[in-house]
Amino acid sequence: MVAVKTFLTEDEIPRQWYNIQADLPDPLQPPLGPDGNPITPDALAPVFPMNLIEQEVSTERWIDIPAGVLEVYNLWRPTPLYRALALEKYLGTPARIYYKNEGVSPPGSHKPNTAVAQAYYNKEFGIKRLTTETGAGQWGSALGFACAMYGLECRVYMVRISFDQKPFRRLMMQTWGAECVASPSTETSFGRKILEEMPDTPGSLGISISEAIEAAVTDQSGQTRYSLGSVLNHVLLHQTIVGLETKKQLQKIGEKKVDVVIACAGGGSNFAGLAFPFILDKINGAEMEIYPVEPTACPTMTRAPFVYDHGDTATMTPLLPMHSLGHTFIPPPIHAGGLRYHGMAPLVSQCIIENLITPRSYHQLECYKSAVLWARTEGFISAPETAHALACTIDEANKAKEEGKEKVIIMNWSGHGLMDLLGYDSYFSDKLHDYVLPDDELNNGLKALESFPKPAKMVRGKQVP
Repeated sequence: MVAVKTFLTEDEIPRQWYNIQADLPDPLQPPLGPDGNPITPDALAPVFPMNLIEQEVSTERWIDIPAGVLEVYNLWRPTPLYRALALEKYLGTPARIYYKNEGVSPPGSHKPNTAVAQAYYNKEFGIKRLTTETGAGQWGSALGFACAMYGLECRVYMVRISFDQKPFRRLMMQTWGAECVASPSTETSFGRKILEEMPDTPGSLGISISEAIEAAVTDQSGQTRYSLGSVLNHVLLHQTIVGLETKKQLQKIGEKKVDVVIACAGGGSNFAGLAFPFILDKINGAEMEIYPVEPTACPTMTRAPFVYDHGDTATMTPLLPMHSLGHTFIPPPIHAGGLRYHGMAPLVSQCIIENLITPRSYHQLECYKSAVLWARTEGFISAPETAHALACTIDEANKAKEEGKEKVIIMNWSGHGLMDLLGYDSYFSDKLHDYVLPDDELNNGLKALESFPKPAKMVRGKQVP
């Protein structure tokens, strides 16, 4: 019998992050400015420190993790790899299900892997304070924690519906010294504009990003920068420590072949963190299925086109090549707040175009049902976002049973749900509903993109429709 959990020693923590930009069959298309021309790295300088901008544009395969980052990582890394033996037994599946437990970090999710790195690089650059957005609050609490570790100030604009649904995330941020503001707020010109137009809006990550960027770039001291928890290349880079550790752990227990890799995907960092090191194997010829999983209510990968779009509602960011529902899209108020973003990371979008990964979507009721089954077999209470990966994992385990095939399934258990129990209460009380995005609403969100340049869909050097 394989051990229920597998550990690495601190000496075995990876010393480098993996940059998939070095290995993609076709390179990313560049971000564009308002004139439709590619932007230079200097254009990002008011928003990010140059040491992170260098990572954003790098095509080096391996980037060293600084000692100052590893010191903080050592608080919880390396994280354990568990085998879900109880779930396997309940399902009667021949599949071996492994999950990387990223919920053991101080904030309880995978998010500190990049929050710590970003706080460190900003500190090294002489920055005094960071602004950011957060959906469900996992990212805001992670950055609050990271800023506390390096003595930085932190201000978080939290999507209003999540601010109301998840008060304990806000209290976590406050405990670490961060300020948390419901977004849209009256503190920025864009927030006031949105409140005038839509006083009852539940908010969106696009709006919160706009507020956080505005707060950073309008600081006259020059000592404030913006920090993003997903989407951008350097953010996904930092998360690859998850997949790199996982591969070491699988090697330790003699698992030589992985058949299925699964993680939920909102902006893409959690999925990329686990999947990118395995996508490298697929690029090099390995046969496996890799599934990023999103909500049916916010179908960025499964129904939205590959376009150039802004990452925020106020159009303060460059145009990025990505799958997008449109920067004006306001998603339904599902409990998986971290998966309610209108766009998908350019690197993840490129992997979709390259047919390296296959997106899936699930309704929230099925996800909660899967999370409850998980809690009653494996014991852990999952975040609503993580529950999407669980639903897909259970489907794949049942598929292995139907096919009578032994398979190795790897999943990123990206965060605990102890701060999200109000969502479970709504589920048990039959107050939750599934949402299906109507075609007309989907098309409305895309109208604002009609005047934007169209990215070429390149696969193996050839343009495809």
